[in-house]
Parts: sequence; structure tokens; C-alpha cells
Amino acid sequence: MGSLRNKRVLLGVTGGIAAYKSAELIRCLQGDGAQVRVVMTPAATEFITPLTLQALSGNPVSLELLDTAAEAAMGHIELARWADLILIAPASANFIARLCHGEGNDLLSTVCLASHSAIAVAPAMNKHMWENSATQKNLQQLREQAVHIFGPAAGYQACGDIGEGRMEDPAALSTMASALFSTGLLSGKKVVITAGPTREALDPVRYISNHSSGKMGYALARAATEAGANTVLISGPVQLEPPERIKIIAVESAADMLSATLEEVEGADIFIAAAAVADYRPASVAEQKIKKNDDDMYIQLVKNPDIVATVAALAERPLTVGFAAETENLEHYATQKLHKKNLDLVIANDVSDATIGFNSEDNRVLLVQPGTSKALPTMNKSLLATKLIEHIAALLSSSKLKTSQS
Repeated sequence: MGSLRNKRVLLGVTGGIAAYKSAELIRCLQGDGAQVRVVMTPAATEFITPLTLQALSGNPVSLELLDTAAEAAMGHIELARWADLILIAPASANFIARLCHGEGNDLLSTVCLASHSAIAVAPAMNKHMWENSATQKNLQQLREQAVHIFGPAAGYQACGDIGEGRMEDPAALSTMASALFSTGLLSGKKVVITAGPTREALDPVRYISNHSSGKMGYALARAATEAGANTVLISGPVQLEPPERIKIIAVESAADMLSATLEEVEGADIFIAAAAVADYRPASVAEQKIKKNDDDMYIQLVKNPDIVATVAALAERPLTVGFAAETENLEHYATQKLHKKNLDLVIANDVSDATIGFNSEDNRVLLVQPGTSKALPTMNKSLLATKLIEHIAALLSSSKLKTSQS
């Protein structure tokens, strides 16, 4: 069963009497764990006020494509990157037609064109408009474009007719949205993921660490669980809410992380090394706090164990995925890491770009595997995690197929 916990839903509201149900829909989505932002078409504001939806969502409602303040920061692109799901409810016959044909003449249609996230529409219109062959042709084309169609329901309509065309009830729409995040791609598989930084002690109060927030690793753990996996998350010290339905093992140092990894990776199908493990640790740890003096201090460092390479060298190893955080020559260094450590996939990102990577809500990565590479565009880490798990699940399926044929 899917979940909207920690998911970002961009609710698009178009013109129609069913727009009043959008207020209840926001509550249902939030009740199921989603963060909600709202985009309204100009016609929608004739049926329900932006202030109402702003008060309920807790976020400003976006209205205009040509908003000077918003577009100074490319507002429509920011909204497109933010969303894990764009849910258009109600979706009028007019908007469905425009979405079908790729028009971008208002903010909502432009966001849809710019987004890599899932899109779902909840049709709401008179039954004769719903039955019209042009509407049905448009809906079929949207299905072919992987747009999800939620409903419609049948019953009494505002115009007095009775039949199909009513927008689905908000609670039902929230349940349908939740189901989109349950794929079953890794059903029955065990996935072990490392996340966050490690801390290498200098003395009882000081340590060497890095800026990793753990957000990417935690997002991957949620995405793997949504795909049906039995997920184990081995986490360094982070300030993140523990994901549900996931076994979490808290560790401090690289040695702790290696020990936990080797214990959990036995029998695993996939290992994803998303943690930013310290390459070095102090050669010795002072028993008492080191006192400041007038002289320079020199600390001898020794190399930490390489966790992902250790797993990749196991006789019966899982499909092994590494991360490469680089500041230059991204593909070159990622390819080097792939071959040197005998990995199946390296996910590389440029941490010199402050808008992505460490402590950011977004990321942009390059997927490097033997003989090929593929760039993914900038998107929020939750959506990116879903894309990465889909790619890794396909790799696992491909590797098992090759093994069975050999």
C-alpha cells in the first residue's frame, strides 16, 4: 500500500463548480502525510478564493505565469521541481484538452510541461461533455503519455443531469494518489542503504565529519520501501525524522558503519552506499579533551576502510551501488570509481554547486555504469530517489536475467 508521508503534492485547481471540493482535498492529502502547494487557473478563482486554499495549505497560492516576482526566480520551474505529484482536481474538459496537446498558456499547464513528476487528473464536467468523443480521445492520449486518470464518479450533477462526470470524493482521490507511490518493483527484495556522515573522534568532545545531511539516503530508503523492499537503513548522525516501516541502525564512525553493513548485507539483493564516509580518521583518540596551547597542532590521520569496495569484493555480493560527490570532472572520476571498486552503478553529483547536493532539497546526478552514462535533470530528492530506485530495480532484473542465461 502506498503512502503520501513526506510526499509533495502540487494541487492544480481549474474552473468548475467542483473547485469547492479542493478545500477538503487539501485536508485529506495533508491527513495522509503530504505537503501541499496549490496552483489555480484564473477560472478557478471564480469558484473558490485563493485565500481559502492558502489558509488550508499553509502555503501561498500560485496564480499567474507572468508574475514578475515569482518568475525572477523562474517560479514555474521551481514548482515543477518541487512536486512529487501534480494532481489536477478538478480537471475541466478545457484543461484536459490543453494538457493533452502540450499547451503552456497559463501557470498550471506550464508547470505540467516542465515537470518530471507523476501527473494525475480528476475529471469534473457535465456528463455529455464527458461522453463527447473529443474528450474521450484526449483522455486516451493522456493515458498514452502516462498521465493517471482518477475517476470520474457518477451521480447527481450541479446542472441537474445524472451520470458520469462528477469529481471523485477527496478521500478517494487521496487514496488514489497514495497508490501511485507503491510500485512493487522490489517486492520481496532486501535493500541495505547507508546514509548521512560519519564522525571520527579526536577526543571526547571533538570529531572530524562532513556536511552530509543524509537526505538523499533517507529518500532512497523511503523509495525502496514504497517499491516493496525489506529496507535496512544504516545511518550516521543526522537531524532527520526516522522513516516508517524501515529498520534503522544508528552508527557514528566508519568502522561502526562497516560492521553494521557486513552484518546486514548478507542475503541482501541490493546495497546502496549513499553515506558520506570519512576517508580518514585520527590515528589515536585522546582520552581527555585536548587543551588549546600556543603552538600549532598536528593530527596524524590513517585511512578508513572502504565500505562500498569491501561489499563489492564479497564472494556472494548484492548488486552494489556507490555515490561519487565531486567538484570537477564528474564523469571521469565517477567512471574511475566504478571500475576501481568493481561497482554496478555510480551515482555522481557535483557538490561544488550549492543549489544541489549537501543540505539541499534538490539534486542533479549522472548515472555511470559499465559502457554507458545517463544524466538526470535537477529535481527534488524525493522524486529523484524514486527515479533512482526504478533504475536500480531494472539493473537488478537485467543482471538476474543475464545470470540465468549464462
